[in-house]
Amino acid sequence: MPVIAGAGTALVLGLGACGQAEGVAWEATRQSAIRTGGLLGFETSPPSGCEASAKLIPSCGAWWGVAPEVFTGRPPDRALARAERRMGRRAGVVHVYHREDELFPTPQELALARDPAGRRLLLVNWKPSFEHTWAQIAAGALDQRIDRLAAYIRTTFPERFFLTVHHEPENDVRADPASGMTARDYAAMFRHVVERLRERGVRNAVTVMTYMGAPNWASKPWFEELYPGDDVVDWVAMDPYVDKKVQTFDGLINKTRREFPDWPGFYRWMQWRFPGKPIMVAEWGVFERPEQPWFKSAFYSSVRQELRRYPQIKALVYFDSPAAPRGDTRFDTTPGGRRAFRELARDPYLRATAVPQK
Repeated sequence: MPVIAGAGTALVLGLGACGQAEGVAWEATRQSAIRTGGLLGFETSPPSGCEASAKLIPSCGAWWGVAPEVFTGRPPDRALARAERRMGRRAGVVHVYHREDELFPTPQELALARDPAGRRLLLVNWKPSFEHTWAQIAAGALDQRIDRLAAYIRTTFPERFFLTVHHEPENDVRADPASGMTARDYAAMFRHVVERLRERGVRNAVTVMTYMGAPNWASKPWFEELYPGDDVVDWVAMDPYVDKKVQTFDGLINKTRREFPDWPGFYRWMQWRFPGKPIMVAEWGVFERPEQPWFKSAFYSSVRQELRRYPQIKALVYFDSPAAPRGDTRFDTTPGGRRAFRELARDPYLRATAVPQK
């Protein structure tokens, strides 16, 4: 998906009196929930005996997350509050977007991560620059920016969080070696950013390499060269969306096309290529089908039925937006869709492991 303005620009701007009143009402409800030990009646205590590893891999089930109400004009805290009410549960992972010299997590994001009613994991999506090539970044052009960010994270946010650097690089690759934007340049850039952050004391970032998950890009001759290396990548991720050719969850995570007969599907490729890595579906969404108003309901039901067949998937993060570039991915545009999504969100498999407290 295209770049989203970072939380520094509030996920797209605009807030009126109605939004302010809504925020006051939500804060009153949240404070009441904190006092009573719950949030809007949401279940807050997963079964005991399950825990997260140092790399945030849940020992049971998978994390449930959301990029909430993107492109609506609502800042992350209000967008998340609304999204959680709509889906009937808390998100374990909140996907936020940053660019260039923005510092993260922002105060709003810190509050979401440290909510007294229940902690959440942050998935921070950072594109370091739009003015510099990957080769330039790898050569040190943004070292001051990286160092400034490292100092901020080190003093502000010691908790573990997910970090992906320039997600979905495939459609930005330029084959010309002089472009500074080859697949090898991307791998070098990712490595340089991660290593420099670590050298400057950021040891709490769990790194994620995020692919688009599309057969046309995966079939490119340079595709394998994108990977930065196991030592700087903790999780691998894909961002697949439900287009007209997708009917079920398996068809989403294992998209194949007749014109690319050698491509086995992304999950299958990840199993072969990264057998020891947890997989994240870092963005996924179901586009509206006006001619099939029942489709979202059927698709969410297929996710619930099929998810356990893919045990390497350890996080599922929905992209919730009325205005995604190729359609409306809101999960509750129909009563049936909302019911099916809520049933999926509340599935025990997606609430089996509690978010770490530190």
